[in-house]
Amino acid sequence: MFMVTQILNWISNSLLLPVIVLLLAALTAALISLGGFCTTYLTLLQERRRRNVLLGKIRAGEELRADELKDQGIFAEQVAELIELHWDELECEKRISEYQQEYERSLDRSRFLAKTAPMLGLMGTLIPMGPALAGLASGNIANMAYNMQIAFATTVVGCVSAGIALLVSSVKKHWYSEEISNLYYVLDRQLKGKKS
Repeated sequence: MFMVTQILNWISNSLLLPVIVLLLAALTAALISLGGFCTTYLTLLQERRRRNVLLGKIRAGEELRADELKDQGIFAEQVAELIELHWDELECEKRISEYQQEYERSLDRSRFLAKTAPMLGLMGTLIPMGPALAGLASGNIANMAYNMQIAFATTVVGCVSAGIALLVSSVKKHWYSEEISNLYYVLDRQLKGKKS
């Protein structure tokens, strides 16, 4: 039994360095994601104004031409693609679902980070606890304090990384669902106009 527990301790302790490296990578990825999120937010504010103008034209029943919508923003370009499909219901729904899949893929990294960062933080907390308790039992307070410091630091880094990733993922999910909803609205209005 002693041999088995020694092997488990050895495996556990050997994982500490990879966990710390992965936590630092997760924090870096979360900060990069947060920077991209801020840039996207500024772009979204400009896009929202353009989208509202375009939706106003659609509500007023104005005729839209694909060439006029080019370089008018992401939403306008998506509507232009639907126009180029001649408002064919099946083809337009397929294209909108492709947009939705693209959005889902862009959220996957943040979702993955939000799930894995706390696990890495927990591993980074538990692994040094063994040596810390051993240091306490042998009276080596300096060793115990060092290991406890590692344990708490990894927990904080894991929680911060997960928090940033969760924030980015949640807000982007809301933006993307609003975009898809608006595309379906435009399609439904055009199909309704065709039938009448």
